[in-house]
Amino acid sequence: MLRRHRLGVPALIVTGVYLSALAVAVVVALAAGDLGALWWMTLFAAPDVSIQVTWPNVLLLTLAGLVVAWALWEFLRGPLAGPPAEQDRDTRRLRVALYVAAASTLVGPFLTTWSLWGAVVTFVPMLGVVLLLSPVVGRTRRHVLVLRVCGILGYGCAAVGLGVNTRGQLFAVQHAVRHMRTGGRIVLTSSVSASRAVFHHTLYAASKAAVEAMVLNLCAELGTRGITINAIAPGGTATDMAAENAQNYVRPDLDLTADAWIRTQTALGRLAEPDEIAAAYAFLASDDASYLTGRTLAADGGFF
Repeated sequence: MLRRHRLGVPALIVTGVYLSALAVAVVVALAAGDLGALWWMTLFAAPDVSIQVTWPNVLLLTLAGLVVAWALWEFLRGPLAGPPAEQDRDTRRLRVALYVAAASTLVGPFLTTWSLWGAVVTFVPMLGVVLLLSPVVGRTRRHVLVLRVCGILGYGCAAVGLGVNTRGQLFAVQHAVRHMRTGGRIVLTSSVSASRAVFHHTLYAASKAAVEAMVLNLCAELGTRGITINAIAPGGTATDMAAENAQNYVRPDLDLTADAWIRTQTALGRLAEPDEIAAAYAFLASDDASYLTGRTLAADGGFF
């Protein structure tokens, strides 16, 4: 099998090294309770500190790593040995774009300090693949499954965050309005981090900012039916997740506890109670908010 492909041996070596590192990351995750290395190796993104180290989570990340290993083998082994097949201009361009996109996934993690550049390095090569893909796939459908897997790996963790926080709410609105009568209320969820800088919140904040833009633009369409649509942007709220992870959102060089940071960043000097956030939702869903639409209400305790 190795000799059937031009780069079979190097591909096997690289894949083997990756699988070995993946196994070490799994052991570290289970023994030390740290998903950081395993998360980086499988999703190629900064770890989500809210995810706990559990068997199901480790298993899911391991399965993602096995998919990455399979993709490495498939694309590094090269074409079959023997005289190279003739390729037209469109195929050569797509091949170059795929190599560049694959290389960008290795560079992206090192640019997390400059989130804009990280997004550019990841997005531009994938855009090139999308634009160059149609002319080639239009002539053959032999590798549709492989192409779909590449698309999933290319979008990676960003698609998860944007999918849940943004597309999930958009799809919910689309289905809800089909069953709503004139004068209904829709309330979505944004976050204070969409308009305020919070440590380790880049992707999350981007997905929530998209929700606010969605509310602003959907209000014009839904207004023709008398339906209002708004969003709540909660600040820090006293929940179990906040208790476990709030310290990760404080800049480490400030040398402050999470409680001290909240006291210095909010006018009320404390986290919100869940009932207080629920009251804001109840207001936007009530008749008292009948002339309020396309807006995001910040329930943040006066976040500076």
